[in-house]
Amino acid sequence: MEHTSTIAVVGAGTAVHSRVAQVLQNRTKLALQHLQERVQAACERQADGAAAGPLLPWQAWASGAQYAVDFAQRSVLFWDALRQRGNNFIEHERQGLPPVLHFEHETVMDGRGFERPVNYALLHILPPAGMQVDAKRRPYVIIDPRGGHGPGIGGFKDDSQVGVALREGHPVYFVVFFRDPQPGQTLLDVCNAEREFVRRVRELHPDAPKPAIVGNCQGGWSAMMLAASSPDDTGPVVVVGAPMSYWAGAWSDDIGDNPMRYAGGLLGGTWLSSLTSDLGNGKFDGAWLVQNFENLNPANTFWNKYLQLFANVDTEAARFLEFERWWGGYFLLNGEEIEWITQTLFVGNRLWKDSRFDLRAIKSPIVLFASLGDNITPPQQAFNWVADVYGSTEEVKATGQVIVGLMHEDIGHLGIFVSGKVAKKEHAQIVSVLKSIEALPPGLYGMEISEQAGADGKPSHDVRFLELRLEDIVPKLNRFQREDEKPFEALQVVSEFNQRAYELFARPVVKALVSEPAAALSRAFHPLRFQRWALSDLNPWTWWLAPAAQAVKAQRQSLTPEHPARRLEATVSELAGAGLDGYRALRDAASEAAFFQLYGNLFAYLHPDDACGEEAPAVDPRGFPAVKQALAAVGSGGYAEALARVAFLLGHDDAPLPLSRVELAHDLLEEYRELLPALPRDEARRIGGEQEIIARYAPDQAIETLPALLARKKDRERLLTLLDRVLADRRVQRIRPSAQQVATLARIRALLGAPAPRHIPA
Repeated sequence: MEHTSTIAVVGAGTAVHSRVAQVLQNRTKLALQHLQERVQAACERQADGAAAGPLLPWQAWASGAQYAVDFAQRSVLFWDALRQRGNNFIEHERQGLPPVLHFEHETVMDGRGFERPVNYALLHILPPAGMQVDAKRRPYVIIDPRGGHGPGIGGFKDDSQVGVALREGHPVYFVVFFRDPQPGQTLLDVCNAEREFVRRVRELHPDAPKPAIVGNCQGGWSAMMLAASSPDDTGPVVVVGAPMSYWAGAWSDDIGDNPMRYAGGLLGGTWLSSLTSDLGNGKFDGAWLVQNFENLNPANTFWNKYLQLFANVDTEAARFLEFERWWGGYFLLNGEEIEWITQTLFVGNRLWKDSRFDLRAIKSPIVLFASLGDNITPPQQAFNWVADVYGSTEEVKATGQVIVGLMHEDIGHLGIFVSGKVAKKEHAQIVSVLKSIEALPPGLYGMEISEQAGADGKPSHDVRFLELRLEDIVPKLNRFQREDEKPFEALQVVSEFNQRAYELFARPVVKALVSEPAAALSRAFHPLRFQRWALSDLNPWTWWLAPAAQAVKAQRQSLTPEHPARRLEATVSELAGAGLDGYRALRDAASEAAFFQLYGNLFAYLHPDDACGEEAPAVDPRGFPAVKQALAAVGSGGYAEALARVAFLLGHDDAPLPLSRVELAHDLLEEYRELLPALPRDEARRIGGEQEIIARYAPDQAIETLPALLARKKDRERLLTLLDRVLADRRVQRIRPSAQQVATLARIRALLGAPAPRHIPA
C-alpha cells in the first residue's frame, strides 16, 4: 500500500512538473512574441511618418527648436501638476480623508457612536437640483471597497452607480468609512453596523420595496455577508467585481491572467500581513494594498500614467488630479480585520463555509457583474462560489434563488466601478430591470445587453435573460475543471504553519520593539505617501514651480501630436511601455510557474489519491438531493404548489428570454393578484423552484397528482378561473403556443373536470 502511494506521488509530481514547464514555455514565447510585435509596429509607424513628411536640414533645425520649447514648457506644467497633487494629498489628509463623492450628502447614522463602535457611517445622497426622487421607490444602498483606498468611487462622478440610480428616481444611500478604525473593531462588528444601516433605510422608506444592496469589490463580499445575516431586511444584491471564490482563476497558455492569485503563496501565506500590522502598532496600512495593485501593472504605474499627463498636460491635469485625490487617500485597518480577511477569505477561502454566513439563506435575487478583462477579480472568483454553495442547478431552484450573471468583455477591475460607459450601459440596465429580475423563476441566468441606435440617434439597449445550467457553466469557465485550485489546499497548510510560527516566535519580539510614534513615522514615509508630500509646497525646492507654471501658461507654444518630434516622442514612449509590459508578462509567467511547481508537488505529497486527476463520473440530476426531496413531495401541497406546477407545465420555452416577456409575467402577477396565494415573494420563488423540478423530471406524475393538491372544490375553481382570465388576456393571446402546450392544458383541464378552453393558451 505504501509503495502504491509513493508511485502515485511520484507520478502526480511528474505530471505537475511537465504541465508547469509546458505552460511556462508557452507563456514566455507569447510574451516575447507580443513584445517583438509591439516594437516592430512602433518602428514601422515612425518610419512611415518620417517617409511621408521628410524634412530639409533647416526645417529639421526649426522643428527641433519648436519641440525644445514645447518640451520645456510641458515639463514645467508636468512637475507643477505633481506639486498640486502633493498639496491636494496634504490637504485631503488634513481634512481626515472625506469621501470623494461627486454628490452632496448628509449623515444618517454614524457607527462610531454604536454600542460596538465602528468607523463606518451611512450617508443619504441628496439629489442634484432639478432631479426628482420618489421616496416610495426602492432605495439603493451602495457599499464601497475598503481595500486601501477611501470610499466614494461608486459616486465618483455624474455617470456612476449613484448617478444612474438617482436618474431613475430611486433614493440612494452610501456606506462610507473613516480613515482610522475604532479600537477593537472587527469585520463582524462592521457587518452588524451595516445591518443597522439597512434597517434604518427601511424605516425611512416604509412604503418602498426592500433596499437593493450594491457591493463593489471587497464591498461585494461585505454585501453578501450582510444579506446572509439579515435576509428579511435586504432586497436584491448586486455584486460588482467582487472576489467570492478566492482560489479560483485562470491557468492557461495565454499571458496576463491572474497574478494576484499567487501572491499569497509566493509570500508564504498570511504571516506577512500580521507582521505589517504589528509594525503598525496593531494597525495595517492600506497603502500596502494599493502598492500591490500598482505592482500588477508596472507600465502604467511607472510610465503610462505619467506619460499621458506629460503628453497632454494642457487638458489632462484636471482629470489626473481628480483621480489621484482618491487614489492617494490611504486608509487603515485593525490587525484583527486584515487577519480575518487574509486567513478566512484570501488564503482560507472559507466565506461560503462560515456557519455564521450561510449564503443559501439569502432570499433575494443576486446579480453578479464581472469582467473578462479583470486580472484582480477574474470571473472565476466572482462565479465559482455558486457551484460550491449550491452544487447543482436543481439546488438553486429548490431554494427559490435567482442568480443572474452579467459579463463584460474587456473592462479592467477599476473600470468596472468608475467607467462612465459602464455606468451608462451595464449599471443603468441593472437598475432598470431589477424589478423584472425579481419576477424571474428560480434558477441561474445570463443577462445579455445589446446596444443599437435609437430613433433620436442616442444609444438604446435591449436586455435578454438566458437560462443556464450550473453544470454547463462551471466547466466552460474553468479550463482545468478546477484542478488548478488543488495546490491552494497545500498553500493553506503551509500558511497556517507559518502563521503559527510567527505568532509564537516573532510576534512578541516585534510588539516589544514597536511604539505608536514609530508606527506613525513608518506610515508617513511609506513610498506612496512620500512621493506625494515630498513634491509639494512642503519642499522648499519647489518654490519656483507655481510662478513658472503661470508664466508658461501665459506664453504657451504647444505642438500638435502630428509634429515629427512629437511622433518620435510617442514612439520612444511606446517602446518603453512595451518593454515594461514584456517584463510584467515574463514576471507573471515565472511567478505562476513557481507557485504551481511548489504547491502542486506539495499537494501531490499531501493528497496522493486526489492528485491523479481522474475525471469525475457523470451524475444523473435525478440523483441530486434537491431533486429526490422534491419528487418525494410530488403529491403534497395545496393551491400554491398546484399553481406553480401548472405555470411551469404551461410555460413558454424561450431561450433567451426577452425582457418584454419577463415584464409581461410581472404585469400579469400584479393584475391577477387576487387569484394568487398570499405568500412572501421569496417563499413563492422557493415553491416555484421546487415545482419546476417536479414538472421537469416527473411531468406525467406532476399532472396526475394535481387533483390531490386541489382537493378542495374552491381551489380548483380558483385555478381554472385564473387560467381562463389569463388565456383571454390580449397580451397573452399574441404569443403563439406549441402543440405540447395545447395538449398539456387540455389534459390538466380534463383531470380537474373542466370543459375545453375557449382561448388558445400561451
